[in-house]
Amino acid sequence: HKLIDCETSAIASEDMEKFYRVLDRALMVYHQVKMDEINKILGDLWQSTYRGNDIDNIAIRYDQEGLVDLKRRSFNYRVVMMKSGNDVEVDMRGRCSAGQKVFAALVIRLALAEVFCSQCGIITLDEPTTNLDKDN
Repeated sequence: HKLIDCETSAIASEDMEKFYRVLDRALMVYHQVKMDEINKILGDLWQSTYRGNDIDNIAIRYDQEGLVDLKRRSFNYRVVMMKSGNDVEVDMRGRCSAGQKVFAALVIRLALAEVFCSQCGIITLDEPTTNLDKDN
């Protein structure tokens, strides 16, 4: 009887490990699909509303930090910009004005809402135009 219990536990443990690996891969695919959707909408919103000529597009990029423990991944997200005339991505942090930062944050919020809140009828943003120039 103990042999059956031991074998059953070993098989169940192997099955759980297989399940975890399959689920982990599925979540990573889902994450990539959602990041692609966010960046598509983010690019469309930026290009249709930003009137400056120094930044063509922005996107969210991430680096996977690895597993924090056996159950959680850690990601380092950053916002990058593509400047006019080249295809080089540059981190926005420390390289753009306060108004550009606020505008990027606003556009990112709208892109996230579009991807994850497709059934929302209204979006509330607290002081979305802080630090924007009068002309913009």
